[in-house]
Amino acid sequence: MMPCGTLSTTPADHLSIGGCDVVELAARFGTPLYVVDEAHLRANCAAWRDALAASAPHGGRVMYASKALLTTAIARIVADCGLGLDVASGGELLTARAAGVAGSDLLLHGNFKSRDEMHLALVHGVGRVVADSLPELAQWQALATELDCRVPLLLRVNPNVKPKTHTSISVGQIDSKFGLSISAGAALEAVRQALAADRLDLLGVHCHIGSQVLGWQGFAKAAEELAAFLGTARAATGWTAREVNLGGGRGIRYLPEHQPPSVAEFVAQVVGTLLQRCAELDLPTPDVLLEPGRSIVGETGTTLYTVGPVKVIPEVRTYVSVDGGLSDNPRPEMYGAEYHVFVANRVSAPATTAVTVAGKHCETDTLFRDVLLADPQPGDLLAVQSTGAYNYAMASNYNRLPRPAMVLVNEGQAELIVRRETADDLLRCDLLPDRLAPR
Repeated sequence: MMPCGTLSTTPADHLSIGGCDVVELAARFGTPLYVVDEAHLRANCAAWRDALAASAPHGGRVMYASKALLTTAIARIVADCGLGLDVASGGELLTARAAGVAGSDLLLHGNFKSRDEMHLALVHGVGRVVADSLPELAQWQALATELDCRVPLLLRVNPNVKPKTHTSISVGQIDSKFGLSISAGAALEAVRQALAADRLDLLGVHCHIGSQVLGWQGFAKAAEELAAFLGTARAATGWTAREVNLGGGRGIRYLPEHQPPSVAEFVAQVVGTLLQRCAELDLPTPDVLLEPGRSIVGETGTTLYTVGPVKVIPEVRTYVSVDGGLSDNPRPEMYGAEYHVFVANRVSAPATTAVTVAGKHCETDTLFRDVLLADPQPGDLLAVQSTGAYNYAMASNYNRLPRPAMVLVNEGQAELIVRRETADDLLRCDLLPDRLAPR
């Protein structure tokens, strides 16, 4: 296993997380099971908070990108650690509010915010909204006039920086559904329109170039482009930004060979570049916002599966089937994502058997191709590391499988924070017209 958080091995050679034996967790809560290491989560929040305070002592805020993993318990922990939350839908907003997070501690994203979502944001006093297009500015102006309020606004601008990551999670290039292009002039036009609107309070700009990036150089380049744009905007309109939001995207370790920069190094390099360029352009020092998501929760999560049939195809492949699959982790099929996986009830056993771990769905549903495991047998427990981000968040009911439970572990205590779905949950939204009722 990769050293991570509070992971250790029990005298019985079982994996332990947060002082909890995962074999006992599986027996108590069933599998598949999402396990979140609370101590590790809180430590990651503190690392980002402290790194930003050191690099931007004049002012700033870490806004957790809640799309990575959001439940009421996760929202409460993040808020307790002093972070705000970035939400990207009405559902995420209401989840954060149900956890007791103040509206002023929220930031609303989205390239298509429905009228209901925009209304929710204003009614709940969301601290910032991020406008993604020119038509959206007119929508905010009209709704704020109707509700007799003002809109604290950031503009999502597109710096045309393409980081080294999967195409599906690279979003800073000019050909993207997100953001207002700097090079094409849309970003500057948005500044003019926002300044002309009497209900919009233009605080600053935002950008996000991509996710799971194992380096800081692309983010520093984006910071340079943002500073240059702020200089252009000031020259053209006289406006100066009070805030710059540099987004998120720092990668994590999915495999032992992945080596992202430390949080402290990442923040120092990227924020330092922004502030240096602002100083060189004689721009006022802005407050800096950051939006880590995966970097906070990714490595805090472990998924547990029970091994089922093991099928050996001589001279071809050995398939190890587990009781979950793409419904609880779609990332291998979506992105070709790789994970570190091992037998959790025999942690120290040599991993010498080459297998492909397959899910139970009526698809190819390959979870982990050509991995080495310790001679997996039916009934064994597999642990998959770094599943905190975008696993539960992207989970589905494909093949009508109920979504797994999630437990929070800390100092030997395990608490259920998401119960396992039931057959009743799967059926609760179905409607059977009278004419189709069974006779």
